[in-house]
Amino acid sequence: RTSALSSPQTTRREFAGTAAGLAACLGQQRPAHGAAPVVEDPYPGFNKTDDGLRFLDVVEGKEDSGALPGQTVSVHYTGWLNGFDDFESKFDSSYDRGRPLTFQVGTGKVIRGWDEAILAGLKVGGTRKVVIPSAIGYGPRGAGGGIIPPNATLFFEMKLVSVKPGP
Repeated sequence: RTSALSSPQTTRREFAGTAAGLAACLGQQRPAHGAAPVVEDPYPGFNKTDDGLRFLDVVEGKEDSGALPGQTVSVHYTGWLNGFDDFESKFDSSYDRGRPLTFQVGTGKVIRGWDEAILAGLKVGGTRKVVIPSAIGYGPRGAGGGIIPPNATLFFEMKLVSVKPGP
């Protein structure tokens, strides 16, 4: 007898039963008829904001040392296009220049995803992995003369070095 997957006379019911059995063998859940497929979270353990920013503290910083809008922050970072620690897709790093990026946080001096990532409780000495969706990154324009393509999701590891009062 041929399998239900290979027989030209396979009925829909046989195929559905076989597909469900195959999915069960592979450890996959089959959604109920008409239900949306089950999608696993690609960033388990990461916090998520309403704008889609994802972040995970790798190293906790000092108590009560987070930044407020308008304060000047210094941040060491590395940015990738295809995931964390992907050597081939690294597009920038303050470590390569030997000095952190310094700017007024929450004032639009950097992409919105950066402001949100820092203002979401990152503390001095803390290191955070951040996934920035295109909508709060560079969007459809991209950046860097084509280095960051349009609609790119950005991956950063940020370390908050210092926070100082605004100007």
